[in-house]
Amino acid sequence: MRTQTILLGAACLLVGAAVHAHGQRDLGRETLDSDNGWAASGSGVTGGAAAVDAQVYVVTNRAELIAALNNGVPSSTSPSTPSNEPKIIYVQGTIDANVDDANQPLACTDYYRNGFTIEQFLATYDPAVWGRTTAPSGPVETARVASQQAQQARVRIRIGSNTTIVGVGRDATIRGAWFDIRGTSGVANSRTNIIVRNLTFRDTFDCFPAWAPTDGALGSWNSQYDSISLRDSNNVWIDHNMFEDRDTADETLPLYFGVLFQVHDGLVDITNASDLVTVSWNRFRNHDKTMLIGSSDGATADRGKLRVTLHHNLFERIGQRAPRVRFGQVHLYNNLYDVRSTPSYVYSWGVGIESAIFAEENFFIAERSFTLDQIIDRFNGTTLSASGTLVLGPRVRNPVDVIAAWNAINEPDLGFDAGWVPTLNFELLPAWTTPLLVPLFAGPFR
Repeated sequence: MRTQTILLGAACLLVGAAVHAHGQRDLGRETLDSDNGWAASGSGVTGGAAAVDAQVYVVTNRAELIAALNNGVPSSTSPSTPSNEPKIIYVQGTIDANVDDANQPLACTDYYRNGFTIEQFLATYDPAVWGRTTAPSGPVETARVASQQAQQARVRIRIGSNTTIVGVGRDATIRGAWFDIRGTSGVANSRTNIIVRNLTFRDTFDCFPAWAPTDGALGSWNSQYDSISLRDSNNVWIDHNMFEDRDTADETLPLYFGVLFQVHDGLVDITNASDLVTVSWNRFRNHDKTMLIGSSDGATADRGKLRVTLHHNLFERIGQRAPRVRFGQVHLYNNLYDVRSTPSYVYSWGVGIESAIFAEENFFIAERSFTLDQIIDRFNGTTLSASGTLVLGPRVRNPVDVIAAWNAINEPDLGFDAGWVPTLNFELLPAWTTPLLVPLFAGPFR
């Protein structure tokens, strides 16, 4: 019976893909199914499905996208208070955020302000000159911040409530942008109701990362801008997208002060009391710190929030934070983790303070140097639930007990009970189906 159910489910997915390919579906009008994780709770997610014809847009560049988010009104910068009217935005082709008002490309040097140059910054704050105990200050650091703010004014794109943004065609791409999704801070149950589907997010990068000489043994470069960030947001569905670094991949970046000049932050970060989010059927590729759920150990307003579902996502060449969790009840199921050829691999599931991860039927593809204890890392958390994990790799007997593997070489032990069990309707399949279904159907237009 189970085999028949799995085959039937796969057949239904294939039929759905075929219907999609023949153009009989309008993704802009689709809403979240009731069996699709935490985001389906409460009022669910409808995005812009109720939009009137005047609030349906096709956009091909940054200016058109920002205008569509502001009821069609042109604006040279991202509006600080985008429209909350129901709207559907279809993205066609590639939209680059690092462009001027005439859609001409901007290089990092075009954002330089107040005499800033990277050469002057490196000369001023070289640890051999400045030392390693004090954060940068003074006019050169002030110029860096002004330059960073100039780039932020171009790449930060605020998304208002009741919005669906969906790609048209396989090449629909958002390059270099930060989709800033946020509700009203401090307002209980502030609803954003947003759908983002069928897009490739590529190379979100910060030209002006901050130098933190006391962060780590050698210091570190800390960048801003996530491809998508959620703050004070409820009922958000992020589905069938691709997130990747390509032209700005870490292996292309220089070393400054002996450490990587890191121009990337997260891909999808969910923080500041955001709640009821589903992240499904996406591809996350070639990135280090991928998904942070919960902003800090002291953010106690996150208690009772940060309820997130991650299912049928592909994490490939991802170093860490897939995800790292604080406070939230996070359901991870039927995700595929390909950690082969990942020189920066640190861990996948980060167990943070008061976190309650419930992981079931996930699949890892690993190489010879991989050890089971690497799947988890502890960041002041105490427990999680994990079952049905399979690993394709050498010297592995499945299913594996990832918590026991971590406890075998770490102190103190992690507990085996996250303190909750998912009760929402969801379609859980055995982990062995994951490497079959996820590569076929995760990502844009799959």
